[in-house]
Amino acid sequence: MFYKTIFFLFLFGLFSANAQQNDSIAKIDSTSNNLKFNYKQLIAPSILIGYGVIGLESHQLLSFNSQIKEEVTEDIDEKITIDDFSQYAPAASVYALNAFGVKGKNNMRDRSVILVTSYAIMATTVLTLKSVSNVERPDGSSNNSFPSGHTATAFMGAEFLYQEYKDKSIWYGIAGYAVATGTGLFRIYNNRHWLTDVAAGAGIGILSTKIAYWINPYITKKLFKSSAENKSTSMIMPFYNGQQYGLGFAKVF
Repeated sequence: MFYKTIFFLFLFGLFSANAQQNDSIAKIDSTSNNLKFNYKQLIAPSILIGYGVIGLESHQLLSFNSQIKEEVTEDIDEKITIDDFSQYAPAASVYALNAFGVKGKNNMRDRSVILVTSYAIMATTVLTLKSVSNVERPDGSSNNSFPSGHTATAFMGAEFLYQEYKDKSIWYGIAGYAVATGTGLFRIYNNRHWLTDVAAGAGIGILSTKIAYWINPYITKKLFKSSAENKSTSMIMPFYNGQQYGLGFAKVF
């Protein structure tokens, strides 16, 4: 059963990455700063979120969750905490690639604003759903299982990486989605989340970044009236790692 779950997660990771490739025709015109919305971009995240939400009440999906938990608790003894770090890898890769001279779509300021916006949307959505859904974790440690914050963070970063570098190579995005899928898998492997939590988290992460790109021209227009007047900007970015809350400070020159 657990190996079937691995295959399932691998498939929805590929499905998400492929959906992003097919939707590459919907772009922001950097010259006119106009948004071009394409409803097709909502398909992948909507399916993932829908699966998770339906799974809150569906006896069939709840039973599938339980079967996966039984496999995890019976066959796996050692836990691997790499997911605490891999959740940040796709987003961090954007800045790492830029540092090594591989330029993305946006400059440092704009991509940082997009990342902060997407993180704020994602974190607000995840924390709200956690507080109202009251789903117990598979290991019984708390009642804030739905949705998976680690997975949402990872897929938010994967979509961010894809959007910044899809014009360079689709493989950057595929690599980001592979890491994000692995993060979701390890959340199940470590008995911290149900499959429905992971699916919903993935959808929320993808959708948060898409929204951030759609609204970025408006945010940029409001925050930066003139690039000559704004030589630097400071931002406070909230974070949540599943157990701790905090704020991060970033200054972009």
